[in-house]
Amino acid sequence: MITKFTQPNYHPICDELAMADAELSGIIKTHGYPPLWSRPNTFETLVHIILEQQVSLASALSALNKLKERVPELTPARVLLLTDDEFRACYCSRQKTAYIKYLAEAILSRQVDLDLFEQLPDDEIRAQLVTLKGIGNWTVDVYLMFVLQRADIFPIGDLAAVNALKRVKGLPAAVTREEIIVVAEQWQPYRTVATMLLWHYYLSAPKKGAK
Repeated sequence: MITKFTQPNYHPICDELAMADAELSGIIKTHGYPPLWSRPNTFETLVHIILEQQVSLASALSALNKLKERVPELTPARVLLLTDDEFRACYCSRQKTAYIKYLAEAILSRQVDLDLFEQLPDDEIRAQLVTLKGIGNWTVDVYLMFVLQRADIFPIGDLAAVNALKRVKGLPAAVTREEIIVVAEQWQPYRTVATMLLWHYYLSAPKKGAK
């Protein structure tokens, strides 16, 4: 079964999570509801997510905007016309340039069909995307959460989500990946919305040591 969150059910899901989890309830009481972060199901969005790998959101957006200056309509066919030097001028590393090209070729060859993903279960989408060079589980998690609005994803590879979880739950720094996954399982079938609350907390709460 494909479970999604939408604008009408988003706050009710937040409320349901808050009733079952005191720490999530505290986030809503202190910081309000999280934004419903979403992105369109396009090639440009997947390029943006690739650019976000292991860099700040601001850096990734800067690179995306540079690409769009050169190619205002970011499509697979047009991106493949860019030279490596042009990618480099858009702040794209050699690795990410290759990843973007692989993705463009996969979409043009119909190896990947973004429209079809709307109807497929999470596991099938993940199995298809991780075969592409440069797309791992974190990239797939973000795509499922932000683009397809699948309701039950916890991105264990996302440092902001994991650090926020540790902080709100008072977990030790040395807590294992497996222990974090077990904590997140308590939020099924709405782990995505719980993660939105964690990100909201991460972005809203003062950082330790901040004045």
